[in-house]
Amino acid sequence: MQLIVIEDHYHAWRDAALQALAQGWSPDMLQWKVLAEAGAQHDQGALDYGSAVAAGSSAAGASAAAPGVRISRELSELLQEAALCRDPQRWAFLYQVLWRWMQGQREVVSPADGDGARLARMAKSVRRDKHDMIAYVRFRKQSAGPDGHDGPEYVAWYAPQHDILPWAAEHFAQRMGRSSWMIATPLGAALWDGSALQLTRQHMLQDDQLEAHADQAEALWLTYYRSIFNPARLNESVLQQQMPVRYWKALPEAALIPGMVSAARNGERQLAQAAEVGRRKGRAIAIDAAQAQPLRELPSSLDACRRCDLWHHATQAVPGAGPAQARIMVIGEQPGDQEDLAGKAFVGPAGQVLDAAIGHAGLVREQLYLTNAVKHFKWEPRGKRRMHKTASQREVEACFHWLERELDSVKPAVIVTLGATALSALLQQRTSLRDHLDAPFEIDGMTVIATYHPSFALRQPDPEQRDKVVDAIVAALEQARKRAAQDHPG
Repeated sequence: MQLIVIEDHYHAWRDAALQALAQGWSPDMLQWKVLAEAGAQHDQGALDYGSAVAAGSSAAGASAAAPGVRISRELSELLQEAALCRDPQRWAFLYQVLWRWMQGQREVVSPADGDGARLARMAKSVRRDKHDMIAYVRFRKQSAGPDGHDGPEYVAWYAPQHDILPWAAEHFAQRMGRSSWMIATPLGAALWDGSALQLTRQHMLQDDQLEAHADQAEALWLTYYRSIFNPARLNESVLQQQMPVRYWKALPEAALIPGMVSAARNGERQLAQAAEVGRRKGRAIAIDAAQAQPLRELPSSLDACRRCDLWHHATQAVPGAGPAQARIMVIGEQPGDQEDLAGKAFVGPAGQVLDAAIGHAGLVREQLYLTNAVKHFKWEPRGKRRMHKTASQREVEACFHWLERELDSVKPAVIVTLGATALSALLQQRTSLRDHLDAPFEIDGMTVIATYHPSFALRQPDPEQRDKVVDAIVAALEQARKRAAQDHPG
């Protein structure tokens, strides 16, 4: 059995491991000890990075003694991170991993392998500890050091779970500029004077000594922390998972948490949720309108409808109009600018086209029930004009409540839908108009005839194309008249 004595850090282990590999020593032939455990004399005043002592041989030639040792970057990173894990058997285990790699067993870095899984857990634990130390170290400004003499400007106490103080010290040295500071831990301290970093194993500060060095800016930080605390979004289990309780002792804001949690339990959560929740802007999510609405009584009149947001910018709701027992119901998309101002359906330019088509089809407007799938005008400003904007599927579905009431009340024999929006509203799903042109179908005992919306004719730049659209509307109305008269000749 070969005894290898090293200083307790990665560089010493690496040199000793290279020499052991050069000698061809397998893991079961070695016993690893650190200097303090072996009873050797060691300077406890500094975390120096000396050479390894390997079986009584000088480690200076360790690298030369083991030529051709090559490992992957992944394994190198895992070894260096796992070397910081406070595992009493880490050096023997890391050599076992390295030995297996050199024997061609590349699966040693795989989490599916026993050693690979242990190596990954050690590295992951170290990475988590690094993250926590960066997140939970709190510096406090002081005017004098712990012994009453001039000292660093900022001090902090932290108890890491692994040997990550040198790594964290380098991190803060790069970010604290010329300010001097000290981080004290149970196993040593790191000091930065603005230009040089010193690591020591001396106990420079205890966690309870920080109270004497409270930072004047700390009150501002605590005020800010109170202001960003949202009791309505409090989740205590997540809070303790993201900010473990073991770190609270060194966090000045931790003293506020129990009181804020208690206040949230006792009513502040409800108060925070109630303020302006309904008026917040956000991305629209496609969801059934009936499910999106809170449980409340349905509006008893169209003017009181708040099932979607169109009422905010409309002058008024525009109801359907016509005989209560009309045989033919004509459904358009939504009111236009003039309909919104007058409160009547189909009185604008599209209404004039429809009136002409009704006359050519041998019908009279007063015989028909005219309505829209959406009862409020949706528009967008363009100069001084209000330009029509197509209603969304969610708005169409929200307004189906009123169309359904009209269908139940009138009970028409024939329905003529003008445009894709009206057809989709009737079928309660997004539908292509082209698939239903010249193809009447039945729904709930009513014949449905789909055709173009009169506004589509107005948008045609070619007069010939405009006439074709109008002719199609006339043909649909004629077909509706004939079907409605089949069982009611009068």
